[in-house]
Amino acid sequence: MTLNKNKTILLAVVALFTFACNQKKEEKKLLLPVIGGKTVSATGNTVYHTIKDFSLLNQYKEIVTQQNTQNKIYVANFFFATCQSICPAMSNQLGRVQQAEKDNADFLILSHTVNPMHDTAEVLFEYAGKYGAIKNKWHFLTGDKKAIYSLAKEDYLVNALEDDGTPEGFIHSEALLLIDKQKRIRGIYDGTDSLQVNKLISDISILKTEK
Repeated sequence: MTLNKNKTILLAVVALFTFACNQKKEEKKLLLPVIGGKTVSATGNTVYHTIKDFSLLNQYKEIVTQQNTQNKIYVANFFFATCQSICPAMSNQLGRVQQAEKDNADFLILSHTVNPMHDTAEVLFEYAGKYGAIKNKWHFLTGDKKAIYSLAKEDYLVNALEDDGTPEGFIHSEALLLIDKQKRIRGIYDGTDSLQVNKLISDISILKTEK
């Protein structure tokens, strides 16, 4: 009985040690933090919060889904075309990000409007032109309002809502979100702060080297 008990304890220790080593190996591979909740599966793998599937329309009236982001790093944000406060600053800074990654075929920018009733594909096409958006590199997205707000809150973990009490009628985050090829959030940056955007550009380069 004692022998069997000792054997059971030994196997448990070995399993725990193996699990810890696997976790440490996984952590070593991650050069940037993963943001959002995480769980451990029955097989001992860490399961992170990820961006779920979506289907939205871009400024060229093309459907954009997770298929477009497959095996790509991308930056996501929320804005609206008539915003005169933080949106122009954010869009200018995203122009810098686009310029830094213009030759990288594995990089995208997804800008989601929080006012889809006004921001049609035609409106977004004109807005995109003001900021020099490159086709198939920087998508300005519109669609069902509830779906966009849910995507912001549940997936990107930021605010996006209609509020008639504000001067412009909408509340949305100034955050730029860095998403990796596994659809995980790897960084959140103030899109109105050039120093924060410098860090975003630097972190994109780091993420590209992550295995």
